[in-house]
Amino acid sequence: MALKLRSPMPDLSGATEWLNGNEISKENLVGDKPTLFHFWSVSCGLCKEAMPNINEFRDKYADKLNVIAIHMPRSEKDTDLEQIKQVAEEHGISQLIAVDNAHKITDAFENEYVPAYYVFDAEGQLRHFQAGGSGMKMLTKRVNRVLGIKEE
Repeated sequence: MALKLRSPMPDLSGATEWLNGNEISKENLVGDKPTLFHFWSVSCGLCKEAMPNINEFRDKYADKLNVIAIHMPRSEKDTDLEQIKQVAEEHGISQLIAVDNAHKITDAFENEYVPAYYVFDAEGQLRHFQAGGSGMKMLTKRVNRVLGIKEE
């Protein structure tokens, strides 16, 4: 069962590795600006297909939105750090990546899916959750709402 709407942001401790920057905590994020977490895996084709959209959020809203990738392995093979780094590079994932090989963050979010997206407002309340490959339009709508951007 995934987190319920308006749930507080879970703890981010327990990652086996942080790529593209230093470890951050929920305290670094709450009170700052909204945050989009996206769960992905090197063995997930839908995750790779969605990556350009996520990277677009990251670049377009760099000053308004935190974008954090959480790598959730789906099998033992997915825990290979070199492979994770390579796939991240191939798909332009330059945002902070929490490598969650022990599933500590995954469990804190009660997440079962890749890709999965969690949008938290600046106060750290969950405003939107979705899983699966479709629905970028819906995710864009929710991110815009949290950022206070009017739809055209």
